[in-house]
Amino acid sequence: MGAPRDPAERCSCRNTNCVERPLRRLFEGLASGVAACPWPFVLLPLLLSGGLGAGFLFLPQREANDIEGQFTPTWGPAKAERDFVRRHFPPDDSERFSAQRLPTEGAYAALIAVATNGTSVLERAAWEELLRLNATVHDADYERLCARTAGGCDSPNALLSLLGEAGPPAPGSLRFPVNDGVFLGTALGGVETEGGLVLRARALKLVYYLREDGPEAQDSRQWLERFLRDISAKVADLHLDAIQVTYFTSLSRQQEFEGNTRSVIPLFSITYFLTITFAVISCLR
Repeated sequence: MGAPRDPAERCSCRNTNCVERPLRRLFEGLASGVAACPWPFVLLPLLLSGGLGAGFLFLPQREANDIEGQFTPTWGPAKAERDFVRRHFPPDDSERFSAQRLPTEGAYAALIAVATNGTSVLERAAWEELLRLNATVHDADYERLCARTAGGCDSPNALLSLLGEAGPPAPGSLRFPVNDGVFLGTALGGVETEGGLVLRARALKLVYYLREDGPEAQDSRQWLERFLRDISAKVADLHLDAIQVTYFTSLSRQQEFEGNTRSVIPLFSITYFLTITFAVISCLR
């Protein structure tokens, strides 16, 4: 039998240091051990921190910045319905591409050309610059990765496939919004008509779809990233006078989201620094 505990060590209303006393003895023993043999207490935390911190090397591969994954329910009914549509209406980007069959917005780069000085994109000067702009996008990599239909790349604009290199349409030769069974509502903007015939159009949209099925999906993403990086310089090299060009891609929102994240992190760091500094200073006696 051990010796009975000293009444002074028992917890009671008069004795409130029954918790502090054993903790003090524990830390006194720990301090004695550290003083007697300090190296294990120095090296072990360093080795443990280094071993656990090695996991940060894999952080870039495990980042989850996808907008859909971050802001939509994991098992939402909309995703189930999209999967149903994908199973019953599967897109074929390699042979029979159709933008209307896409269950998502797809992988694409879009250019919007607006005529300068209040003119029309259907005038000859603007049309020739549109053809030069289209040729700039059609590089070798795009020809390899483009969504294909009828044995060639899907046309970025219905008018280009309709007219080709023949030159701009004559005023009043096109009907709007449907011309010979071709819907032009998504091809032209700022349209002025008379009796359903197009007199002038302020803007024209070019949409370049890329393949998402098969091993080309990752290559298509890399092409879009290069497009965003290089298109401004390529447009400047064309020295366009009759049109102004704006652009965006299916990655634009994602990159804007990631850019906002990087711009906000310094502000959070400053906020935490000020909060900690204020807490420390306010506790000084």
